[in-house]
Amino acid sequence: MKALITGATSGFGYASALKLAELGYDVVLTGRRATRLAHAENEIKSRYAVDVRTLCFDIRDGQACKQAWNSLPPDWRQVDVLLNNAGLAACADPFDKADTEDFECMIDTNLKGLIYMSKLVVEEMKQCRNGLIINLSSIAGVEVYPNGNVYCATKHAVNAITKGMRMDLLPYGIKVSSISPGAAETEFSLVRYKGDEAKAKAVYAGLEPLVAEDIADTVAFIVTRPAHVMIHDILLTPARQASSMLFNRN
Repeated sequence: MKALITGATSGFGYASALKLAELGYDVVLTGRRATRLAHAENEIKSRYAVDVRTLCFDIRDGQACKQAWNSLPPDWRQVDVLLNNAGLAACADPFDKADTEDFECMIDTNLKGLIYMSKLVVEEMKQCRNGLIINLSSIAGVEVYPNGNVYCATKHAVNAITKGMRMDLLPYGIKVSSISPGAAETEFSLVRYKGDEAKAKAVYAGLEPLVAEDIADTVAFIVTRPAHVMIHDILLTPARQASSMLFNRN
């Protein structure tokens, strides 16, 4: 069994790569940070009896995606599970004040990157008439919130693409799922607030937020369902979060 995880250098992707390796999957790890990819590879190999390949490239670049994918040996392109995890919120500004470069970064990463990798992997899955694709969405793909604007739009688009893929790939036996986390403490908020640690920490004040391992466990739940079961979407939040904006911080 083989799994490909995008954005595997940290957060959800890294934790999910470890979990899939624990389940016996050989893993292909992708990301932009070569040092972190090497660390992830070494960590997995030290803990589990599986094989690991790493691909260092920018998922926003469609040609780079093709080159990385084609660099894999043919048997490594026969992926059983694709986890489209790579994504980010590049800002937390009102629409009128936000930088359009941040908008483009989110669209290119969260949306185009997912499309580029899915198109490549799907062609192999179609030949095998089997496979599972898991797209990392967000509660932001279910509810729009202030200053979420384009980030929310990209995650709404991920949900729409997930549903469309599920319909279009049904004849080939390819299952398509999504996971929509609420407040989860990873590098997410630190990136969103441009490295401002105080603002990033304030997001989780008064909460016990989700952590990367919670998402990895959800990935494991989806991939271990019986063959006749397809999970459409799992929305999960911390116990103190009831919606995208409603928290019990007491």
